[in-house]
Amino acid sequence: MLLYVLDLLGVAVFAASGTLAGVAAQFDLLGVIVIAAIIVATAATLAWVHVRPVPTDALVIADALGLALFAISGAQVAEKAGCRAPVIVLMGALTGAGGGVVRDMLSGKVPLILRHDIYASAAIAGIVVYLLLRAAQAPMAAAFSAGFVTVAATRLVAIAMELRLPVFSVPLPAM
Repeated sequence: MLLYVLDLLGVAVFAASGTLAGVAAQFDLLGVIVIAAIIVATAATLAWVHVRPVPTDALVIADALGLALFAISGAQVAEKAGCRAPVIVLMGALTGAGGGVVRDMLSGKVPLILRHDIYASAAIAGIVVYLLLRAAQAPMAAAFSAGFVTVAATRLVAIAMELRLPVFSVPLPAM
């Protein structure tokens, strides 16, 4: 039941994220509905088998909450399927980031997961916290809450403090 409720909450949050992204990109009503629906469908499907400048604070918050909800719920699905920890982390991170990837691509932006933003790494951190608490026999709700807060807080603090991952560059020969 908890997973069902979390899925519904995640759908609502990612729908809001998609809607705000569509509005920020100045899409018409159909475009806003399409981007929101595709984000929700992508994130939900992955659960089951930002570009600076940020347009609005609401988009940042909706995106961080959607990332957190789907990352931890995706990890729970992988955990229930009997996957080992590395697969749980991978599936949770992909589930969490999937909706944002589609949103960014449909908005004509390079997805955050491919840039130096702390995005998928925030999801990974939260999933690791969730798994450590589960291994320590913490109640499911406590592990979920701690993982969720870790993802959302890491993402929001990284944005507020403009923290970035290092960028690797290789000098190319002059042509």
